[in-house]
Amino acid sequence: MSNQITVKLKKSVIGCTDKQKATIKGLGLRRINHSKTLENTPAVRGMIKAMIQWLEISK
Repeated sequence: MSNQITVKLKKSVIGCTDKQKATIKGLGLRRINHSKTLENTPAVRGMIKAMIQWLEISK
């Protein structure tokens, strides 16, 4: 596996629950089309898996 994962927020979080918004914020994403490069750890992969419908992932 690669050491870095790039995630990009592709949908608005306006209709999300507070827990989902906190997960997006925990990934470091702020607005639509904002991308962030993160370490490939089990915790980050779990957050990505929970929010997969809002994210675009590249390695």
